[in-house]
Amino acid sequence: MNVGRRVDYALRALSYLAGQPEGKIISRADIERKQDIPSYYLSKIMKDLVAGGLVESHVGSKGGFSLARPAARISVKEVYETVERPIVLMECLQKGEKYCFYCSVCTQRSIWEEAQDLLARYLAGVSIGDIAMGRGLRERLAAVHN
Repeated sequence: MNVGRRVDYALRALSYLAGQPEGKIISRADIERKQDIPSYYLSKIMKDLVAGGLVESHVGSKGGFSLARPAARISVKEVYETVERPIVLMECLQKGEKYCFYCSVCTQRSIWEEAQDLLARYLAGVSIGDIAMGRGLRERLAAVHN
């Protein structure tokens, strides 16, 4: 499992939205600037987050984004699976004997299954509310270096 930029950027965007006053609509440009997320990534990620029911899109001159539900009810696992795919440490855990002929007799399978379950449970227990930030990463970095 590799946690790539899409997951990182999605978590940044959501934690920034969660750190804003309730009901405030945040523009895409503001998320880009405050969280230092490239435009070409953010557009696709926000579409995925809207489609996944995590974010609401607001159109118009004062449009932007807001959380679709309270940050405490959006887990890191749900974000990962919305912008990537289900958490799968080894393909055989998902595909079984279609993937690997040795699946039924493999001595490793139970180890990876348990590791996958532990990771999934842990990420399901961490919410966007737990990692929310009211200021963007650039501001936090500037504060640390001043």
